[in-house]
Amino acid sequence: MRISVRAGTLRRSAVATMLAAALVAAPVTVTAAAAAPTAAASQVRVIVPAAKPPIKTFKNCTALNKTYKGGVARAGVTHNTVSGKKKPLTVKPYVSTALYNANKKMDRDKDGIACEKG
Repeated sequence: MRISVRAGTLRRSAVATMLAAALVAAPVTVTAAAAAPTAAASQVRVIVPAAKPPIKTFKNCTALNKTYKGGVARAGVTHNTVSGKKKPLTVKPYVSTALYNANKKMDRDKDGIACEKG
């Protein structure tokens, strides 16, 4: 997407286009043209990061496992604790500390993985 800018001012439509692109997190290329039409144009690339999804608290493990098959783990978890012993992860959980903290009540064995499978 190219937007022409002449003499340092933006038109309303250009601002609206940049705002719309920012809302959908699309990269925008802005071309600044000099006062003379023959001058070379410079490009500035504006990248807007995608919005983070809201953290959801699930009612129970069945509801959580419909969305996250292997459960939810906090960052840094390397193993599953089963009967007090460390076991390798058979089904990889989704890693998100914020999502784990929101659903921490479902981590009964306190190993850092809520609603783990296997």
